[in-house]
Amino acid sequence: MIEKISLKIRPSRLYGDVRVSGAKNSVLKLLTASLLTSEAIVIKNYPKGILDAQVHVEMLKALGKDCNITQDQIKITEPGKIKQDLTWEGSSIRNTLLILGALVTRFGYGSVPLPGGCNIGNGRPYDLHVMLLEKLGARVWEENGMLNAEARNGLKGTDIQLPIRSTGATENTIIAGTLAKGVTRIWNPHIRPEILDLIQFLKSMGAEITVYGQEHIEVHGKEYLCGTTYKAIPDNVEALTWLVGVAITNGEAEIHDFPYEHLEVPLIFLRESGVRMFRGQDSLVVRGCSCYPLEVSTGPYPGINSDMQPILAVFGAKAKGVSKYIDLRFPGRYRYVEELSKMGLKYDIQGNMLEIYGGNELHGTTVRAFDLRAGAALSLAGLIADGEATITDAWQISRGYENFAEKINSLGGYAQWTE
Repeated sequence: MIEKISLKIRPSRLYGDVRVSGAKNSVLKLLTASLLTSEAIVIKNYPKGILDAQVHVEMLKALGKDCNITQDQIKITEPGKIKQDLTWEGSSIRNTLLILGALVTRFGYGSVPLPGGCNIGNGRPYDLHVMLLEKLGARVWEENGMLNAEARNGLKGTDIQLPIRSTGATENTIIAGTLAKGVTRIWNPHIRPEILDLIQFLKSMGAEITVYGQEHIEVHGKEYLCGTTYKAIPDNVEALTWLVGVAITNGEAEIHDFPYEHLEVPLIFLRESGVRMFRGQDSLVVRGCSCYPLEVSTGPYPGINSDMQPILAVFGAKAKGVSKYIDLRFPGRYRYVEELSKMGLKYDIQGNMLEIYGGNELHGTTVRAFDLRAGAALSLAGLIADGEATITDAWQISRGYENFAEKINSLGGYAQWTE
């Protein structure tokens, strides 16, 4: 069973070349948006090895789509009638909320399993998704572990005021608004690279969407959308993972397809904390360094994404001195630090501030990946630990990283999947 997979990591220096895969947090949304049309969709730069993408494809098949994957490309077609009830007994992902929005805006009804995803702190309620669908005219209810939405006369455009800059709620409103009657305006949206990628994808399908910065997004509903061929953006969290991995192991590597423009803020912090980096045309050369402490807080783009926080925490473990982190999006997203402490990390949590006392030697031991980014962080720690580290529940890493162990090995490191 996949849940039994572990990852063994040994201390290594990372050298060579590595290529960043398509962005998991973008591709999942593009897969969902394929439900908005009966015409063929082709997504290039598709990370077929990512588990969450594989789960999503199986969900599309369960709804009636055909999915043909070749190399780093997927072609999605619709040979017959699409089901509006997603009958699914496998593991769920949070993207089911967006599937619900796509189904109800196209067909007037949808039913999906209650969402899954990473357990990263104080819960991730889906009340915003219920709110936005209801404001667009749908009736939403829970029944037998399913979330249902109905708008038999179609959704109607309206103004949606988001109380926080929610990525998922912004995406769901955009998707639902594309086929709603009239104009949908999303106030206080979360503008980040994956959302802009979704918007460009939808516009290539014929959607009419205008972004007014961080103020609002305006979606003019259409009667139908057409097929398209589109290349997904590279994964910025994966790119940051390799950057930090090379820096803390005192290695040297060129990271290809590096989304520099999507990482400008974290790059400023890392450069000022000692990382030596040189920008190429579509790559970044990183050289090992003497790491200095970080003080960062997560926030809406262009700030530092919450997913990056565990990765940057391992940089703090390497740095000599005290690094401080505050997660403003998911307070308490520090469960992974308990696992790092088993490797010798010294830390303290004061309210919502995590303090890491870096520069102390880490040692290999058995730790558990409670979520995707925790697994990546523990892997990086294993690269600078004394002795072999074993990460259990390592399948979590494959939810968002394609060929993770294989890429470490291609850089001269040691990573081995085991059961």
